[in-house]
Amino acid sequence: MSAAQPFDHVEPRDHTLDACFLGPYGENDTLLEKLMVEFLRDHVYWRRNFHPEDPPAIGTGAAHHPDYLAFESRMRRELHQLSAALKKSVPFHSPRYIGHMASDLLLPGLAAQMLTLPYNPNNVSEDAAPVTVDMEVQAGLQLARMLGYPHDPTQDACAFGHLTSGGTLANYQALRLALALKAFPVALRAAGVPELALPADDWSAFNLSTADGIALLETWQHWLAAQTPAQRAHWLQRVERERIEQRGLAGFFAAHPQLRVPLVLAPVTAHYSWSKGLKLLGLGRDQLELLPTDGMRLDPAALRDTLERCARERQPVLMCVAVLGGTEYGTIDPIDAVLAARQASRGRGLDFAVHVDAAWGGYLATLFRHEDGSLRTREEVAADYVQFPTPAVHAAFAALGETDSVTVDPHKLGYLPYGSGAFICRDHRAMVLLAERADYVFHAATPAGYLARYRSLGQFIPEGSKSGAAAAAVYVTHRVLPLDHAHFGALPRTTVRAAETFHARAQRFALELADDVHALVPFAPDSNLVCLALNPCGNTSVAAANAFVRELHDTLRCDPHQPLQTKEFFGSVTSLRPDMLGPAQTSRIFAALGLDPASLGPDEDRLLILRHTLMNPYLIDHENGISYIDRYFDFLGRRMRMLRGGAASPT
Repeated sequence: MSAAQPFDHVEPRDHTLDACFLGPYGENDTLLEKLMVEFLRDHVYWRRNFHPEDPPAIGTGAAHHPDYLAFESRMRRELHQLSAALKKSVPFHSPRYIGHMASDLLLPGLAAQMLTLPYNPNNVSEDAAPVTVDMEVQAGLQLARMLGYPHDPTQDACAFGHLTSGGTLANYQALRLALALKAFPVALRAAGVPELALPADDWSAFNLSTADGIALLETWQHWLAAQTPAQRAHWLQRVERERIEQRGLAGFFAAHPQLRVPLVLAPVTAHYSWSKGLKLLGLGRDQLELLPTDGMRLDPAALRDTLERCARERQPVLMCVAVLGGTEYGTIDPIDAVLAARQASRGRGLDFAVHVDAAWGGYLATLFRHEDGSLRTREEVAADYVQFPTPAVHAAFAALGETDSVTVDPHKLGYLPYGSGAFICRDHRAMVLLAERADYVFHAATPAGYLARYRSLGQFIPEGSKSGAAAAAVYVTHRVLPLDHAHFGALPRTTVRAAETFHARAQRFALELADDVHALVPFAPDSNLVCLALNPCGNTSVAAANAFVRELHDTLRCDPHQPLQTKEFFGSVTSLRPDMLGPAQTSRIFAALGLDPASLGPDEDRLLILRHTLMNPYLIDHENGISYIDRYFDFLGRRMRMLRGGAASPT
């Protein structure tokens, strides 16, 4: 099937997808209702059989008491008011919503979360969540397998993952782990631990590879275990005093004047959470160096030049961040080139962690995995699409397994409820450096076994309390839809095809309106996010082009003062900034749109563009022969003609 012509012929129907969601029309309401009633009754049965000898604490006559009835009345009133208010929510479930990174929720995850909520497990320890904490650890292993990380917990170098409130906290966890591992060899040197083959100086210690740092950590643990209890306590205390977690940033770097506070390198397209993370960690935003891009993808040449400068100036680098599906343009950085740049940098004595921010694009990795977890060739993947994946995109996904850590958001392309971001590191053994103990929650020494150790999950994660319901939602969804191309991959496959259709339709749209409006997809989509730049013909001013797009967006954004039904479609905006684009790309895009770059100024320093996140699996409705993509462009054309004709905007 051509992505540009979705109804040329009828494809075999995948009825699995029909059961995955509540549906744009609430088509599966009976299925969800049956599940909820069934498991509510099951929950009540569990309560009644915990100790059936205990009598009911609430008398049978209570429901008829005036106080009871008054409370019920108040509760019903407030819940009805809430239900009415929620009707003003953004209709993420609809194929008419193509705005931000949200869509309908998968039924397995929605049902699992709702089922688990009355049990209220707190996933910080097995004392508070004996079931769901295991599910969270298993969900981390499921994601590790999807990414190409080692995922057998019986092996020493197994990956580890845990859920977070979102990608921002996962990125923060990546920074914490990278800094702990980078600084620990320096602490061993400062403590003067004998009999260990320690690096010759602080610079070398601060620039061990991730693998070498973990090997040294393991050597230290084995050495420590061989000491007498008194000696063990002595050396533990001595090393702890020298750790960056004890001294703090100021104290640590004051004690090691040979070292400078390390940089974090990231493309200019990186999410603002990285700035947040550096502030939270105390490194400071000055330590975030944003690198230029080539077509909104990290420029490997710029990275290599920066690393050469850092090695020459003895400026440490904590981490290089690559983006797998940018939130602005959906572009995918060349992860393989980042790894190659690190390998070259090692020859100059400079090493660092490589983290992939795959909050948006992480679940696209399912398209690249066979059912046995092995990597599919580009040819195997490409057979389902017109252009996806480019060789560069396939190479990026193939390289994921060699990075150090990844951020994934199950509440984006995993179609799960909010509060389910995820952090995954390639080798769990470094996590011991983040351990924090609380005697009232965690007991005894750290267990040796992988699964037993991480049942005390709260020792290793930023949160002190966290929902076990989110873990249940993620774990159950991955069990129902395993993370490979034949199962879960059916979802992103429909949306990548939709993105190809959207891109082709945008190009036809540009030809259809060529006499009235310049239209351009500034960057060919790497994933299922497509942007559209617009400028009325004859206009050369960025300010006027932005005003035009703002008027268009007013008809596409949620307005709480208007009924939702007045909106035909929902979309979002982003911007193109010359400082992000670079001179060559700025010149190309502005020329295609007929804009004068000189019209940029302090008040209008960027170009507004429409942004479309193509997540909904029903954008092309084969059942009813409807393309919501075609309908969107028809709507957009009508709106632009009205604006160009000076017609008043309908409410």
